[in-house]
Amino acid sequence: MTAETSTSEAPTAQAAAVTAVPDVPLRHNRAYLLLTTGRFAQAIGAGVGTFAVPLLAFEVTGSVGQAGLISGIGQAGALLATLPAGVVADRVNRRLLLLVAAATGTALWATVVAAGLTGALSAWHLAAVLFGSSMVSAFVNPASGGALRAVVPAAQMANAMAVNQGRMAAVGLFAGPVGGFLYGMAHVLPFVASVVGHAIEVVAISFVRKPLNGERTGQTHPLADLRDGLRFVGAVPLFRAVLVLITLLNLTSIALIVAINLELVRTGTDPRLIGLVDACAGISMLAGAIVAGPIVQRTRVGRFGILVIGLLVAALMVMALAPTYWVFVSMLAVGVFLYPALNAGFTGYLTVIIPDRMMGRAMSLLGLTGLIAAPAAPVLGSALLEGWGIGATLWVMVGAMACVLVALCFVRPMMRIGKPDTWAADALE
Repeated sequence: MTAETSTSEAPTAQAAAVTAVPDVPLRHNRAYLLLTTGRFAQAIGAGVGTFAVPLLAFEVTGSVGQAGLISGIGQAGALLATLPAGVVADRVNRRLLLLVAAATGTALWATVVAAGLTGALSAWHLAAVLFGSSMVSAFVNPASGGALRAVVPAAQMANAMAVNQGRMAAVGLFAGPVGGFLYGMAHVLPFVASVVGHAIEVVAISFVRKPLNGERTGQTHPLADLRDGLRFVGAVPLFRAVLVLITLLNLTSIALIVAINLELVRTGTDPRLIGLVDACAGISMLAGAIVAGPIVQRTRVGRFGILVIGLLVAALMVMALAPTYWVFVSMLAVGVFLYPALNAGFTGYLTVIIPDRMMGRAMSLLGLTGLIAAPAAPVLGSALLEGWGIGATLWVMVGAMACVLVALCFVRPMMRIGKPDTWAADALE
C-alpha cells in the first residue's frame, strides 16, 4: 500500500519481509516467550507501584486535585521523551536498549523503597520517580514493537497480540488488588514489587539471543531521522486519524478511571475495595483476551471498533445515571470486555504494515495518542471531580466518547482494514 491508500493491490517487498520469520508455534518461540514474559513481569510490578502513588499522594496532601496533579507530572516524562525515543529505537541495538531501560527502571523504583525504609518517602519523590520511569517507558515501547516484529511472523501477529492482551489484562486483574493489599500492610511494599518486576525483565531480556533488529538507520543525523518519521506518519491518512481520535479516547478513558478512583478515595472507600474495581475490570479484560484471538481472525478492525466504543458509551451512561460503587464495578467490566480484541487487532495490523526501519519512530509518534493523555488525564479527571462532582464528570465522559464513536464511522482507511490474512499485503513502502 502507498502512503495515500489503505490497501495495496499486490504484495510489496515489505510484505515479503514481514513473512520471512520462520513459522515456529508461539509456544515454542523462545525469543517471543522471553520478551513477553519480561514485559509481563515489569508491567505487573509497575502497575502495583503506580496504583499506590495516588493513594499516598492523597494521604500526604489531603487533596484529590493535588493527587491528580502529582500523577500527571509523573507521566509527563514519556511525553517529553517519545520523539527522541523513536529515533533512538531505530538507530541502536534493540536488545541493549531494552536491557538498559529495564535496569534503569529497577534503580529508580529502588530509590523509593530505600526512602520508604528510612522514613523519607513522599508524594513528590514518587512523582519524580514516575517521571523518570515514564521516560524509560518511552524508549521501551518502540523498541518492544520492533523486537516483537523480529521474532513473530506476520501470519502469527494477530494471535501474538491477543496473547499479549491477555497478559496485560492479567496485570489489570492483579495490580489493583495486590497494590491495595500491599499498601495496606506497608506503604513501601508496592514499590518493592516494582523493583522485582523490573529486575525480572532484565534477566529475561539477557537470555534473548535472537537478533532483534532488521534494517537500522544511523547514516544520517538524528534530526533527519526524526523528520523522516514525521513525514512518514503524516503521509498516511490512517495514522493522521489515529493521532486525533485515539488521543481523545485515551484521554477520556484514563480521566474516567482517575475520577472514579479519587471519588472512592474521597468518600473513604477501603483501598482493597478500590483495588477491586480495577480487579473486576481486569477479570473482564482477561475474559475478553481469551476470546480475542478468534474475534480478531474473523472481524474487520474498524467496524469492530464501532461496536467496542458503542458498548463503552452505553456503560458510561449507566454509570452517569447511577454513580454508585457497584455500578462502577459492573459497568466498567462491561465496557472494557471487548477492548483486548480491538487492541490486538489494531496493534497487530500496525506492527505488520510499518517498515522495520521506521518501526521505532512510527510507533513512538502513534504512541503520542496515549502519552498526551497520560499527564493530562489525571489533571482533567481530578479537576472535573473537584469542581463538578462525579455525576457531571461522567456525563462529560459520555459526550467525549460519543464524539469519538461518530467520528470513527467516517474514517475510511480504518473501515477498509481487512482480516489478518490480508494484513501483509497492506505493508507500507
